Amino acid sequence: MKIALLGYGTVGRGVDEIISTRVSEVEVARILELPDRLSDPRMTASIDDILNDDSIELVVECMGGLEPARTYIMGALEAGKHVVTSNKAVVAANFARFAATAASTGAGLYIEASVGGGIPWIASIEKVRRIDEVTSFSGIMNGTTNYIVDAMRHAGEDFDAVLARAQELGYAERDPSADIDGVDVLNKTIITASVAFDVACEKNLPTSGIRNLRASDLELFAGHGRTVKLLGRGVCADGRYAAAVEPVAVAADSLEANVPSNFNLVTLDATTVGELKFYGQGAGSLPTGNAIVQDVLDCARGLRRPVYDFSRPLAYDPSLLRGDYVLRTEARLGDAEPFGTGAVLVRDLTAEGARALLDEALAADPTTFMAALPASPSSFSPDSAQEG
Repeated sequence: MKIALLGYGTVGRGVDEIISTRVSEVEVARILELPDRLSDPRMTASIDDILNDDSIELVVECMGGLEPARTYIMGALEAGKHVVTSNKAVVAANFARFAATAASTGAGLYIEASVGGGIPWIASIEKVRRIDEVTSFSGIMNGTTNYIVDAMRHAGEDFDAVLARAQELGYAERDPSADIDGVDVLNKTIITASVAFDVACEKNLPTSGIRNLRASDLELFAGHGRTVKLLGRGVCADGRYAAAVEPVAVAADSLEANVPSNFNLVTLDATTVGELKFYGQGAGSLPTGNAIVQDVLDCARGLRRPVYDFSRPLAYDPSLLRGDYVLRTEARLGDAEPFGTGAVLVRDLTAEGARALLDEALAADPTTFMAALPASPSSFSPDSAQEG
């Protein structure tokens, strides 16, 4: 099978290296690159050279960003070419449209690398869905924030110092906003909810990050047998679903609490198979490249052709995600109970209500930090949040 790469940055080069050294039945025949970077005879600066080439059966989009990635993916799908992408932002924003176009032309849309890096998360959800209903998912989906929290917890350092070190190590971007404000996890949560629940998750999901996390916050939760992790999570029940992204105070002895460095851990719960957990590197050129090449091989060998049907009539119901919330803030909040020095506990909020309360507190105290508090100090599950 002849394929084309759109972009030749870290991920594109990694894919090319893996295919050229380890895969015999796939050839990288064309590479889309900027006009001043055409250093390889396979390279072209024109997307039309790829879309109009009937010998190219599959396109790997590894450019990142929303445009021109969206236009190029749509062009490939409309031309009947299979698409493999690791671009979680463009998939989250256009998933339903991409899926509908792929279905109409018979092209395959492969998105394994968009969530969880080298972890086989999307394919595993698809496999579970052949038999089961997925009732919930939750997970650490961003290695940058996990590295920051893990380092703060074990070294006792504050946020800014650890973030600077993460940037030096290449774990965090120069502008880390997408990671520390939860946007990256939001994109991955939208994709996961769409695949797990068979619904076009296009809602403005409540999203909070760890920008205001302090070492003292971790010490506070440690005194309650917990630590903080940034989780994307969702639940589905009785024809309804809900999802959110927020820091959660998980039990200190849970698997989630002890995920180190920049690793990911994602969990799903389904009707007959029960709880499944997936652990591994959630980012990086080689893990991401591996996931992309796995998708390419599935397509080339005819092993798997994902079909995303988002016609399931699920209603979005925020009441499915409820729990107690701890806020470290100087803002005065009604119906709040003390939860240690400088912190209060507010009971029985939806994730949307909690985000609204956080906005209220931030207006009075811009340093406010908030975390969801599961009802009992055990590994987090959406069911436990509803018990609070």
